[in-house]
Amino acid sequence: MPTRKQAMGRRITTTTLLAVAASALCFSSCCGVDVNGAADTVAGSCDAIRDFVDVAFCASRLGSVPGAASADLHGHLLMAADLAAASGVSARDAAAGMARREGDGGHPAARDALEACGILYGAASVPALRLMRGYAAARAWGAARALLPLTGQAGIGCDAALTGSAPAKARMAAANREFDQLSTMATALLNKLA
Repeated sequence: MPTRKQAMGRRITTTTLLAVAASALCFSSCCGVDVNGAADTVAGSCDAIRDFVDVAFCASRLGSVPGAASADLHGHLLMAADLAAASGVSARDAAAGMARREGDGGHPAARDALEACGILYGAASVPALRLMRGYAAARAWGAARALLPLTGQAGIGCDAALTGSAPAKARMAAANREFDQLSTMATALLNKLA
């Protein structure tokens, strides 16, 4: 049977080990290091484009993608393009749904503006983002950059089309803003690489 002094020594050792483990876990959580020792690259990529995007938004959105913490700048570009395209599809669907509702006894001008939003997202920005992503994946930088004038047009164009309809503009504001931020992230990351 262990003596009281031996039992006390084991408790202190156990307590010390637990404290060290907790400290290591806290350090890895707060300082951008995962438990496997690899650096969290999301913060570095977002910091590299801080002049163009909100760093917290960038880190939050990129950080939500599986594998982002260990991806390089190229991987983050591809992820940002995917996020922007998905956001554009969501905005297109929202605009189309609102246009249908406006068509049912609503305001024809608002309906037309919302249909224009759907066209801008569905026929311009989303396909351009998908093409840009494909070229960027192949590291065909010139072809990817050639699509930049189209990639971000939907959010800006939709907002402008809805100028005459304050209620519709307000309903699309969040979707347009998110798309603008995500397409700007993809553009800025492409510009860092190309």
